[in-house]
Amino acid sequence: MSTTEHPTGPHSHDDAELAEFGYKPELKRTLGNFHTFAAGISYISILTGTFQLFYFGYGSGGPAYWWSWPMVFIGQFMVALCFAELAARYPVAGSVYNWSKKIGNPHLGWLAGWMMLIASIVSISAVALAYQLTLPQISSAFQIVGDGTGTYDVATNAVILAAVLIFFTTLVNAFGVKLMARINTAGVFIELIATVVLIVLFAVHITRGPQVVMETNGTGADYGTGYLGAFLVASLASAYVMYGFDTASSLGEECLDPSRNAPRAIIRAIVASFVLGGLILLLALMSVSSLKGEKLSTDGLQYVVLNVLGPTAGKAMLWCVLIAVTVCALAVHTAAIRLAFAMARDNNLPASSRLARVSPRFQTPILPTVIIGILALAILVVNIRQPQIFTVVTSIGIIMIYLAYLGVTAPMLVARLRGRWRPAGDGKFSLGRWGLLVNIVAVVWGAGMTLNLIWPRASVYNATAPYHWYLRWGAVLFVAVIAGGGFAYYWFIQRHRTGVLAEHSLEGAAAPATEVNSP
Repeated sequence: MSTTEHPTGPHSHDDAELAEFGYKPELKRTLGNFHTFAAGISYISILTGTFQLFYFGYGSGGPAYWWSWPMVFIGQFMVALCFAELAARYPVAGSVYNWSKKIGNPHLGWLAGWMMLIASIVSISAVALAYQLTLPQISSAFQIVGDGTGTYDVATNAVILAAVLIFFTTLVNAFGVKLMARINTAGVFIELIATVVLIVLFAVHITRGPQVVMETNGTGADYGTGYLGAFLVASLASAYVMYGFDTASSLGEECLDPSRNAPRAIIRAIVASFVLGGLILLLALMSVSSLKGEKLSTDGLQYVVLNVLGPTAGKAMLWCVLIAVTVCALAVHTAAIRLAFAMARDNNLPASSRLARVSPRFQTPILPTVIIGILALAILVVNIRQPQIFTVVTSIGIIMIYLAYLGVTAPMLVARLRGRWRPAGDGKFSLGRWGLLVNIVAVVWGAGMTLNLIWPRASVYNATAPYHWYLRWGAVLFVAVIAGGGFAYYWFIQRHRTGVLAEHSLEGAAAPATEVNSP
């Protein structure tokens, strides 16, 4: 049996967990407790998600869709608790990939990492498109292409605005994690303050009671199962928001005391998002002047803000939403870079030695930063003349994230049942005797919501013309192609090359990525 030399130096305690993977510390530790919390909450992004998807939830399920928010929170909180326990044990870059590899096996780890990486790139594009939902509402000057009434005016303009944002996130991430953290932290601070202010302003303009969340607007009439069918569709609006909390751990190699800070950041990020986001949605329904008309189902919360607060205060709040969208895209891009770096460090991607190279000046992997930015821009092109196809692609991204999460919680459950799971000691976060129950709920929830997300409903995947069968079945087909095609490439080509690259290997560590033992 080979022995592993544990790192020594000012952060040797923080780097100890890296030795179990055979990695030497390379990324600079500069992030504190609030930085890690900010990374998680900016990925979830209360203002981005709620403002981007309220129209869909309301249009699909009426005011009663609000109940999907606590439902999704409970399920995702179970997942977050499992992740927090893993973050205390293994606070490493590319968290989902490395966790799945460690507690499952290298093949499952690669598939979880691949799904998460593709989904993250798609998510960057999807988040960036939120600029179109906000900027033209602030000023018509931001409708650069036409006047918004042409067939492709909105879709094309959305791509232009999104491209500017992706260029910004690429540039910031290329200059290192410290600059990213400063911008992200400032943006999150503004977002949290704006969220609290918005809640207060909505509260003082209430026109109806909380019983509004019992109204369905007759949305269940077109479903054989009644309102349940409408509610399951509407719940996608909440499911599309509450994920990405694992980002707090993906920056684990750049955080101080990560095995303690990362679990706290994961839990705080999802709880804060649930409380604040839930209040925004509830109070928006209670304060808007009328629940009738199409604006709530087309313009969503942007319309509610302008309707309740008026043009001046409303537009000021929309600027805060714009900041939230910006830091959300930045956080998603950052997480994708760490995941690509983690996989490349194990020689699990094409041109891995270049992708895993850390800039000595900026102390961040620059090549993945640029490539991910270019790929996100390329995906945007689909939206110019086929926005419905882009909606399918975006939905596929969310499905793959839920599948990647299952690639962690499912093997973790197997490890528990076999008595092989050992949480971190030394007073670090642990679920204790509740671990098995929480893990079971997390797996059942993940499988159930994945099925709900991927179900080929016309109302989700083919709601408007042209009505093509491949759009309705797009999620099933594309996930199968991405997962199957990607894994075939790994199995026949990449797995034969897998192993920690020499330049990233801790001196004396002889365990390659394909031979990591489960705890």
